[in-house]
Amino acid sequence: MPIQWYPGHMAKAKREISEALKNVDIVLELRDARIPLASKNPMVDEIVGVKPRLILLNKSNMADRKQTEAWIKYYKNQGIMALDVDSIDKYNIDKVYPYVKIVLADYIKKQEERGISNVNIRGLIIGIPNVGKSTFINLLAGRKIAVTGDKPGVTKMNLWININPYFKIMDTPGILWPKFEDQEIGYKLAICGSIKDEILELEGIAFKAVEYMKELYPNLLAARYSLNEEEIKSMEAIDVLDAIGEKRGCLLKKGQIDYNRACKLIINDIRSMKIGAMTLERPEGNN
Repeated sequence: MPIQWYPGHMAKAKREISEALKNVDIVLELRDARIPLASKNPMVDEIVGVKPRLILLNKSNMADRKQTEAWIKYYKNQGIMALDVDSIDKYNIDKVYPYVKIVLADYIKKQEERGISNVNIRGLIIGIPNVGKSTFINLLAGRKIAVTGDKPGVTKMNLWININPYFKIMDTPGILWPKFEDQEIGYKLAICGSIKDEILELEGIAFKAVEYMKELYPNLLAARYSLNEEEIKSMEAIDVLDAIGEKRGCLLKKGQIDYNRACKLIINDIRSMKIGAMTLERPEGNN
């Protein structure tokens, strides 16, 4: 089943963000460090244009550290500054404002040449649903302002928030795009919780998750579910799913695998990091 989720408020958000960009100096684009490509809204480039941008790879403590470093290097080679942060563990939150000033160094210099000693900076934060924008903003501001929730679609309106006397940002609703041309993107977003579970076919999502982990992290699968790593590499994803279900007692009365229970188990284990930190995408040239 094709994965799509584009509530009406997201179309409105796109229009409002386009309008708000006229009044900001920099865009802070929050992405999921586990899926830096899949968590990039392809409409963002169109909306943002040439406006200065800082990419923030959030939930970095849930991602493979080595791969996060590779992604930051990848963006640097493209002339884009990126910073890994984590809204739960407060990792690198204190570096965001200094990085913003680095990105805007030319703008700040011009303002100072005009005699403005303390340059006011206006930013706009944008990202897909459930990437952690509101939690991130609350940490950045040092107080609870933005509404948070561990599900996509919580923020419904634009909101200006003062971070310090010289820096304020606008929070915006998370926006997905109307159609996923590549269904692999939809699967990765679903695995990481950026699409409402209520509209998903859970078994298909869990099956894809096992496929990704079998290829990229067979060691983590083996360790979590007491399986043989070398055997996992040669097994089909459905057979790995069967083995996990059997190991964890996800069985029906007739001894068959209860796929609903097994799939819920796997997805919950991924999102709660019980399997371990992982990154489902590699930057070009780092496969």
